[in-house]
Amino acid sequence: MRLFVALDIDPEVRRRITEFRNQMRPLAPDVRWVEPETFHITLQFLGETKRLDEIQRALQSVRAAPIALSFRNAGFFPSPKSPRVFWIGIEADQNLQELVNSVGQVLRPLGFEQDAAPFKPHLTLARSGSGRPRPVPGEHSATRLRQVCAKLETLGQLEFGTMAASEFFLYESKLSPAGARYTKLSRYLLE
Repeated sequence: MRLFVALDIDPEVRRRITEFRNQMRPLAPDVRWVEPETFHITLQFLGETKRLDEIQRALQSVRAAPIALSFRNAGFFPSPKSPRVFWIGIEADQNLQELVNSVGQVLRPLGFEQDAAPFKPHLTLARSGSGRPRPVPGEHSATRLRQVCAKLETLGQLEFGTMAASEFFLYESKLSPAGARYTKLSRYLLE
C-alpha cells in the first residue's frame, strides 16, 4: 500500500481554489493538474508499506490541538524561474507544526523518517515531470508554468479562505494513468 498522512480541505475553501485552478489551467495545459477532489495538505508521506495496522495504532497516540489555517497566494517550487510545482500557500498557527512533529515522532520507531527539509505547508495545484521540487536527471522545468507565473504577477494578493482543521487522516494513494486516487483509511481527531 502507498500511504500518506494529511489534512482534508473544507468544501468552501476547496471550491474557491478550484475556481482559481480552472482559471490558470488553460495557461499550462501540458502539466498535470491536481483534481479538486484530491486536494489535501500532506503532513508526512510514507510510501509503499505493508505496515498498515502498526501505522494506524501509532497514529492513534498522536495528541494535538485543532489548527487554524488560511489559504492565500500562490507560488512555485523550486522557483518562479524554474517552475516544477505550482502551489497555494498556507498560513497556520503553531499547532500545525506541533501536529507534524507528533506524527513524525510516533512513526519514526516504525522506520518512517520525516523529510529533512523544513515543513512548508502548501496545497499542490499542478506538477511537471516527476512532480518533485528538484528535477530528476533529464527533466526540465515546465515552460507553460512560466505563463501562469506571469499571470500571477498581475493578480495581487490572493485569498481563498480560512478553516479550522479538527481531524487528520491516513490515506491510501493508488496510482493510475488517469491520476492518483486517494482513499481515507483512518480518521484521527484533534482536540
